[in-house]
Amino acid sequence: MEEMYTNEDSAKRTTNKKGSSSSKERLYLGVLIYLWLLNVFLLIRLYSFGVCFKDQGPLTGGLSNIKDNLTHHLQAINDQLALMTEQRDLLNSNITQMSKQLIRFQSLSTQEKKCPKGWNMFGHSCYFFSTNPGSWEEGRNDCKNRGGDLVVIDDANEQRFVSTFANKAAWIGLNDKVTEGSWKWVDETSLYLANWEEDQPDNGGGDPEWGEEDCIHVRDDNKASWNDLSCEISLFWICEKVPTLSE
Repeated sequence: MEEMYTNEDSAKRTTNKKGSSSSKERLYLGVLIYLWLLNVFLLIRLYSFGVCFKDQGPLTGGLSNIKDNLTHHLQAINDQLALMTEQRDLLNSNITQMSKQLIRFQSLSTQEKKCPKGWNMFGHSCYFFSTNPGSWEEGRNDCKNRGGDLVVIDDANEQRFVSTFANKAAWIGLNDKVTEGSWKWVDETSLYLANWEEDQPDNGGGDPEWGEEDCIHVRDDNKASWNDLSCEISLFWICEKVPTLSE
């Protein structure tokens, strides 16, 4: 009896064990099915969300903003091109006017130029040698009244002409009245070509008899060399002015 009881108990335990295993397998299967369905559901939701995001979401707004920005930049470029075209047309107009003026100037420059009676022409200037002496300022005022100024010698050819033109000592348009030793022509240009007499300029050499020597004259020698002298000394002078166009 004891052995039979034992066998029955073993059979029951085996049956119970199998039943327990089957229950666990069904539970695992249910969990897997649930997880699979959950995954499918999540995938469907993600897909739906992506479609909505693509059709109506921020992406659409971003594309719209990009389009608006491109349109704005394109309009700005068009405006700039229009402005540049306008400026080009204005420049062309100015060039045309300048070309006409240049042609007119060239036409005038080819006309014969002449100096007034009593003046001698050399290069592009007319020269006048005074008939009466006076101070440097008197000589300059006379030249201005005649439409010119005291001569400005700015190249070697002009210096050679003056040396043949001046037959007496005469004032020229060079002085250092403003700043001692800083020589200026009457047209405010600085001295860069000189024809000084030996040991000149010397500002009187400190001799009170000569005083301050701030004005320049050409000597009556074959080179018309330059010397500084008191501006109050009475000398002849040389005037210079541009020639007039003949009618």
